Amino acid sequence: MNVLLIATYEQGHQPFGLASPAAWLRAVGAKVACLDISRDPLNEIAIKEANLIAIHVPMHTATRLAIELIAPIRAINPQAHLCFYGLYAPVNADYLRKQGVQTILGGEFEAGLASLANRLATHPNKHADPQSEPLISLARLNFQIPDRQDLPSLDRYASLGLPDGTSRIAGYTESSRGCKHLCRHCPIVPVYNGAFRIVAKEIVLEDIRRQIKAGAQHITFGDPDFFNGVGHAIPLIESLRKEFPHLTYDATIKIEHLRKHENQIAKLRDTNCLFITSAVESIDDAVLENLAKNHTRKDFEHVLRAFRAQNLPLQPTFVPFSPWTTLDSYNDLLDFLAANDLIENVAPIQLAIRLLIPAGSRLFDLPDIQNLAGPFDEKALAHPWQHPDPSVDKLCEAVQQIVHTGEKLNRTRHQIFARIQEAARRAAGLDQLTKSEALPLLAARATIPYVTEPWYC
Repeated sequence: MNVLLIATYEQGHQPFGLASPAAWLRAVGAKVACLDISRDPLNEIAIKEANLIAIHVPMHTATRLAIELIAPIRAINPQAHLCFYGLYAPVNADYLRKQGVQTILGGEFEAGLASLANRLATHPNKHADPQSEPLISLARLNFQIPDRQDLPSLDRYASLGLPDGTSRIAGYTESSRGCKHLCRHCPIVPVYNGAFRIVAKEIVLEDIRRQIKAGAQHITFGDPDFFNGVGHAIPLIESLRKEFPHLTYDATIKIEHLRKHENQIAKLRDTNCLFITSAVESIDDAVLENLAKNHTRKDFEHVLRAFRAQNLPLQPTFVPFSPWTTLDSYNDLLDFLAANDLIENVAPIQLAIRLLIPAGSRLFDLPDIQNLAGPFDEKALAHPWQHPDPSVDKLCEAVQQIVHTGEKLNRTRHQIFARIQEAARRAAGLDQLTKSEALPLLAARATIPYVTEPWYC
């Protein structure tokens, strides 16, 4: 059984979503090839030789890119069995099946892929049989050590930029999947519905050891929330610090958890954490309630103070354009970031994100969304919506263009922020900042660590 695993986009990281199932598939005797088209062109020979082609779709952008591959793959190898797996596969199952995808696997997909490969190897003439593997599996798996042997080298992926102008090769791993929480806008919820699954500590450590041998100097933990299982996370980073005292890392943690486990912030710093990413989403309490984030603006401010007391950077992410955004609230967000010296902590793209309403979203619990969202747009893989105030959508488009142009011209975060703030104040009819209030046109080098590839969903 020749299996080709394909990744389209994984936020600039070497794809764990290929390395993990590759180990499972090789363990059942499959011959596996891995292709990351964010780094390499489509490999026609690998496609021709494959009996099973499985494409990982962990996020919206990756899924749209993956769908574009279906036609060229079918033109090269119409006989191969086509599978989509990952977070965005089951929620888009109806559309994917109409596009000719034969097997769709969500949740804990590794065992399903191994089962599929065995089924096809045993019955090679039954590629069109109905899927027997579960669409969504939340089984507790005994994870295997990810097999990264034929993935592009780590130095071809996003690196970690440091304040002194140097960079570090960055690796990536996951110590858990799923999430305990039910944030309404989160794409994890329709699949995991409050469940989360832990990867055994020794498996994670061995994966990191192998990446260090391959050149990694920093590790990103890609868990949806590193403190979902705080009793798992803390021993893991303590072991990592003891074995590799010079290795640094970053992780993603909810404001709710950082408030609850505030006493662990010092532990993060002392184990070489360089920064924590947190999905703050908004500083408007009404919006936070609509999103079911389970934190408030005051909670965010409290956590921010706690992080600064420990000299550990917090990098908030936002969904600044939602049906509840106003021109005044958007300017309030910008003023808050400037007043709290957070401009360097926020990637410019975070100021341009527009709320996405995917299939199966819990946002439909809200009457506002029921009344506002249109029918599912299969091409966009989302329910379209327009803001009740057209000027807010117009500002969103302007901000997206400012960010796109700014990153293309390699402008600093301060420079891009200044242009966004100017556009936002103009849209709201506010006076422009005076010269003394305005941000400097030339900002110093970034004062916090950052990953060199911007984040998208």
